[in-house]
Amino acid sequence: MIINIDIEEKSAGSKLLLKNLSLTLQADQKIAIIGRNGVGKTTLLGLINGEDEEYVGSVWRKKGLVIATSRQEHSHLEDISVVDYILSELPDYISCKSIIDAYPSIANPSQEQLEIYSDALDRFMQLDYFRGEDRVMQALSRYQIDESMAKSSINTLSGGQKRFVELVKIAESNVDLALIDEPTNHMDYVAKAEFITWLGSAKGAVVLVSHDRDVLATVDTIVEIKDKKAIVFAGNYDAYLRQNSLATVAGMNNYEVQLSTMDKLKKQLQEANRKKAGSSKTPNPFIPMARRFQRQIDDLQKVMIKPSFWIDQQSVEGMSKKVTDSYDKYKTKNISITTDKSEPGFMSLLTVHDLSIGYKAPLFDSVSFSLNSGDRAEIRGRNGAGKSSLIKLILDTNNHKDIKLELFKGYIEPENALRIGYYEQEIDGQLLGTTLSRAIEAVYVENNIPVNQEKIMQIASRYLFDPRSDLELKLSQLSGGQKARFQIIKMLAPEPNLLILDEPTNHLDLPSIEELENALIGYSGAILYVSHDNYFRDKLGGSVINI
Repeated sequence: MIINIDIEEKSAGSKLLLKNLSLTLQADQKIAIIGRNGVGKTTLLGLINGEDEEYVGSVWRKKGLVIATSRQEHSHLEDISVVDYILSELPDYISCKSIIDAYPSIANPSQEQLEIYSDALDRFMQLDYFRGEDRVMQALSRYQIDESMAKSSINTLSGGQKRFVELVKIAESNVDLALIDEPTNHMDYVAKAEFITWLGSAKGAVVLVSHDRDVLATVDTIVEIKDKKAIVFAGNYDAYLRQNSLATVAGMNNYEVQLSTMDKLKKQLQEANRKKAGSSKTPNPFIPMARRFQRQIDDLQKVMIKPSFWIDQQSVEGMSKKVTDSYDKYKTKNISITTDKSEPGFMSLLTVHDLSIGYKAPLFDSVSFSLNSGDRAEIRGRNGAGKSSLIKLILDTNNHKDIKLELFKGYIEPENALRIGYYEQEIDGQLLGTTLSRAIEAVYVENNIPVNQEKIMQIASRYLFDPRSDLELKLSQLSGGQKARFQIIKMLAPEPNLLILDEPTNHLDLPSIEELENALIGYSGAILYVSHDNYFRDKLGGSVINI
């Protein structure tokens, strides 16, 4: 055991996140933390690494435990290069290197100085730090960060590239425990395969927050944060689905027994009170009976809390009607996505012919495809290959905007009836300072669709926002999952007949991903998408446009 966690209570502001949570971490474990958006997954990482000490309870760590964590903010690092940043974060690298570099300048070293130097040298060799810079450069190249980028300031990199830097830092750290938040967001399929390979071979323990099902398929333990507690499932994603299905059915049965018992006790109490009022005996025998029933009701109410129920669709389909009826009655509320199905039949929407675009040089050459209603097409390529540039050009062409890149040859021809709904990875910077209420209003007004406060509240509720508290939050204050749900609202506002999706499963929890997939499968329009989620790609299918 390397860490033992017992949290009686952990709050964020006025919101209680965790209560009576217990979790034990073992050496070499590969753990994925999952749970609905906003339940406290990232908070739990902060408790594990000791950054967050504002809680009631205890966190025990093995003496000498070395932890590496992925950093979210890099703005304070100023002009440090990518390579120097990674090396400076490696355990003992700076302290050992400073001793080794300073030793030759000591004229007459003492026995103590010699021993310090010898220990530092041994430690440096043990950790293979003499090859540290070369190893770091090679690892960065596997994430498409070349030598010139590696020697540039870390703040010149994009958000996705900084995420890769953090993964290289952790992979090269050789620590006892690595903590990583959403590691595969923004990764292409090659980079994700690289990360999954590292995860399988990592010597220490790894705890990550992720709903990437490709990653969940490779871990040995899944911890779900649900009802403010940690529920541990041994095994990978498939094992989790099986265990969760059985546990949820047992939980529903137990909850129904509690409901039935409560109903019976209330009827018994009501009858005892009726007989107590009609009895003339002294002492009245129905008084202690009524007290007993009330005590039992009070005791049951203390433990009777409706659990959160979610079972994946495939497991539900294999259950009896009685069980599915109970599940439909008690299941946890999910986002409600409705897509426009009012345009059946064939409709030509978009043609891309012999296209080559770029900036100083072409990003790709001779790309051709067409989209009709009902079509599904995936744009596939490595980061930097031009996927986002192609999407941007399609959007700008359809919106009659100036084109900011060079068109070397070919053309894009949108049909007059084309209406595009776009799901992008990052929210428009102009909206980040806007409240959720104003942002929802703005996207509907932009598409000339009538909207009022009542409709805004209904939309917010459908996407699991609390109309009483969330609508006045600025978009910049929302969690990653909440921002993703807003992006879906924005995408569907124009009632589109073509959806363009750029990594839509990033930041969404498992129930929301499943709801999105189901809505897209039933969508009558065309879908053009970029995704490195193999489960999502298998569900949506379609032709592949290789960039």
